[in-house]
Amino acid sequence: MKGYFLAIGELLADLATIDYCENLEGATTFNLVQGGSPANVAANVKFLGGEAELVSSIGNDGIGRFLISALQKTGIKVAHIQVNPGQPTSVILVTKSKGTPDFIPYRHADACIEGIENSLIENCSIIHTTAFALSKQPAQSSILAAMEKAQSQNKTVSVDWNFAPPIWGVDDGKNVFNKVMQFAPLLKVSVDDVERFRGSSLTIEECKNFLQHFQTTATCLTCGKDGVWFKEMHTAWQFKEAIAVEKVVDVTGAGDAFWAGFIFSFMKDERVANCVQKGLEVAAEKIRKSGPLYG
Repeated sequence: MKGYFLAIGELLADLATIDYCENLEGATTFNLVQGGSPANVAANVKFLGGEAELVSSIGNDGIGRFLISALQKTGIKVAHIQVNPGQPTSVILVTKSKGTPDFIPYRHADACIEGIENSLIENCSIIHTTAFALSKQPAQSSILAAMEKAQSQNKTVSVDWNFAPPIWGVDDGKNVFNKVMQFAPLLKVSVDDVERFRGSSLTIEECKNFLQHFQTTATCLTCGKDGVWFKEMHTAWQFKEAIAVEKVVDVTGAGDAFWAGFIFSFMKDERVANCVQKGLEVAAEKIRKSGPLYG
């Protein structure tokens, strides 16, 4: 597949706890690191040897400059990082965790993405975003317009539906989700994401039944240590076990690592099953270390 991976969405600062914490109530000390799922996936794809571009929005402040410096170290170009002088850079407090991390978002500039260049869309092979990025305007309209344009040019659309009610507020996200599904995307979603999106506790089988109704190029339902269920359009679900990791160091970013591995293989026209396997391998590599995969 020709072209690069184009990620559009949040580039922000993670204030991650230095110690393991069940929740942020017990947090005392934090470490400042570059975060944001689209930025992480793009950096991971670059780390694996692929080509990637990133469109994001930051504030004209010290944290924004920190993020630019951190991004440059990954090899990702910063030419398409928009600087919004009227909004501070977005920050998320997040726990270092061996399970599902606890987090509190402080969102500002990340939602201000506008004016995505046509040439970026024309020259990419895959265009990717997240539920996080789609949850606020004007970024939502800008990204949906870019994806519609990409689909009209036979580009592959990708979305990590990392849905979380605190990010969306009173909006249940269903209207935006249905719009994204019209692009027949590569869909990554975790069991936790589906539960939050549906508003109830679900079994893996119930999550699969819900996702069954959407026409996607491929769907990956990630289940943490319980592996990944995946399917292609008009095919039955298949399963791959997670790779055993003797010492779990830090699961934060494991989902982004999985999707980067999947995308890297997909861009090489690998079978979806092989893409899933590569994703599991990269996720296991990330879980074995603290901090980002590419650090």
